[in-house]
Amino acid sequence: MSQLTIKEARVLVADLFKLNPAIYWTDFLLSLTVAYGTSLVVLKAPVPLAVKFFCFAISAVALYRVSLFMHEIAHMPAGRMRGFKIAWNVLAGIPLMLPSFFYDTHREHHNTRHYGTEEDGEYLPLANGTWSGLVHYFAQVLYLPLLTFFRHLVITPISLVCPPLRKWVWEHWSSFVIDLSFKRQLRPNDPVGLWTVMEIACHLRAVALIGLIVIGFDPWYNALIMYALSVTILTMNHFRTLAAHRYVSHGDAMSLEDQLLDSVDLPNRHWVTLALCPVGLRFHALHHLFPGMPYHNLEAAHHRLMQNLPAAHPYRQCVASSMTQVIQELLAHIRHNSQPALLHVGATNSLGPARVEHSHGPSQRSQRVA
Repeated sequence: MSQLTIKEARVLVADLFKLNPAIYWTDFLLSLTVAYGTSLVVLKAPVPLAVKFFCFAISAVALYRVSLFMHEIAHMPAGRMRGFKIAWNVLAGIPLMLPSFFYDTHREHHNTRHYGTEEDGEYLPLANGTWSGLVHYFAQVLYLPLLTFFRHLVITPISLVCPPLRKWVWEHWSSFVIDLSFKRQLRPNDPVGLWTVMEIACHLRAVALIGLIVIGFDPWYNALIMYALSVTILTMNHFRTLAAHRYVSHGDAMSLEDQLLDSVDLPNRHWVTLALCPVGLRFHALHHLFPGMPYHNLEAAHHRLMQNLPAAHPYRQCVASSMTQVIQELLAHIRHNSQPALLHVGATNSLGPARVEHSHGPSQRSQRVA
């Protein structure tokens, strides 16, 4: 995409880059109140089972929304909303054992040189893989909660007295990603002291959860309920992530326009879309076009762009009618890849609006999800 078309779009939404702290605080605190209130009903209240199931569903949706504020925090300038960042970590990040520094690597996903490559931990070339790659992707929701808990409970204290392990843990076990082979690049200005404080706090949280069960304050099955909540939230996020991009890259660098066309906007307001794509994540293509725009202005910006951009502008090709449409297109790509006899050199890709095509063979990264 040319700089001209980017500037053309930016001019139309220039007034929508201002962050409103009141919206962030209100949304976060209300969501947190609902999340913890319904969680307490599920874990503690002597209510009918039907009520517990209802509160479980509400709790999962609210906790999911709360956790995804880490995405906004990752995009906030270092000096902005400092109090909000601290409050989010104290009230949500530490209790959920997802400290915000786990998502600092999100910047690589927006690095135009790294998007879709091995340097991008939030991308897998799923559309160019096979069914087994998709199965492995969804299998993560079952074991990641256990690995995260083990990391905070056991690995953190060991790494504190073993510097070589500490570096490895930061590089390989401290990132909120879907490509589990991703290696975090440590930088000289990384606030490792702050990271250590967060890690110790998460360790103490893990110890407290175990301790409350050991002393009999909490029943043992509360651990199963919390695990079920974690799996449910991760499943929601995996479906949302699956519809955020078209994942047609082979793992090679892509042009800015191809990166945009590989991303998806979901402007429909169906309740499933609203639940699975909170905090502005329905407009993921727009977010990639303007990463600095606050979540509460994305919908207004999208409507303005659709009303004013030329008919041939690439941004219009990023809009999908539903998550189902995007996922069906991805499944069609995988089905196409699973029938090698039907492929031939120069075949036309007609499986979706994204036009990312490569003439060479699959990269190492594509083979990892095959």
